[in-house]
Amino acid sequence: MKFVVLKRSVVWLAFFSIMLCGVLSVPLGENSMAAVFFGDNLRKVPVYNVETEEKRVAISFDAAWGADKTEEIMKILKEYDVNATFFLVGFWSEKYPELVKKIHENGFEIGTHSNSHPDMTKLNREQIKLELEQSIAKIKEAVDVEVELFRAPYGAYDNNVIEVAESMNLQTIQWDVDSLDWKGISGSEIATRILNRVKPGSIILCHNNSDHILDALPIVLDRLKLQGYTVGCIGDLVYKDNYIIDRAGVQKLAEQS
Repeated sequence: MKFVVLKRSVVWLAFFSIMLCGVLSVPLGENSMAAVFFGDNLRKVPVYNVETEEKRVAISFDAAWGADKTEEIMKILKEYDVNATFFLVGFWSEKYPELVKKIHENGFEIGTHSNSHPDMTKLNREQIKLELEQSIAKIKEAVDVEVELFRAPYGAYDNNVIEVAESMNLQTIQWDVDSLDWKGISGSEIATRILNRVKPGSIILCHNNSDHILDALPIVLDRLKLQGYTVGCIGDLVYKDNYIIDRAGVQKLAEQS
């Protein structure tokens, strides 16, 4: 008779794999960010993109430093009949209240990008809440709008950041298409990066004052429209309830998972 001897490490690895599969297969409740099991922790994940068969994408612009190109960006978006989301930092809103008003008056969506653009994973929960409260207050000083979306500075998040945002009825939004426009690359390079990565349900990250965004934006919008895409704001793309988010940050309707 032959006996099979298994190392303890192999047994534990198999056990952990079974437990991990079990945890990841359990859908979370309505209006919940995804929780992903890593070691002893349940890690929450924001929305990176949306599962959809429709050729719909969202484009967003983070506004923290500078404003020179913001009005021209809005003009281009209007020319292509495209909506978009602007994530505003509090000190930007305070410095450029007239632009906040123009963004709103032109029908574009406004989200918060924090108050002072810190790495919010280095803050405690009270400090995170204060960042969000102050940034929203500064937006509302300029326009009467309900802020429902939040993007963390540097894309840095942890459970504290997401949970505090959730407690304030803010949906935390990441991206799956990074234009890297802030690196100073050319307009054609920005456009190529976006167009090579976009897919139905994508969320595109741009910045309102990057060097060559005005060169890239018409190329991107023109090509996406030729490919049959509808480009809009994030609020029109994401699901508001009855959804789950998988460990890759893909938001899905719960009944489809």
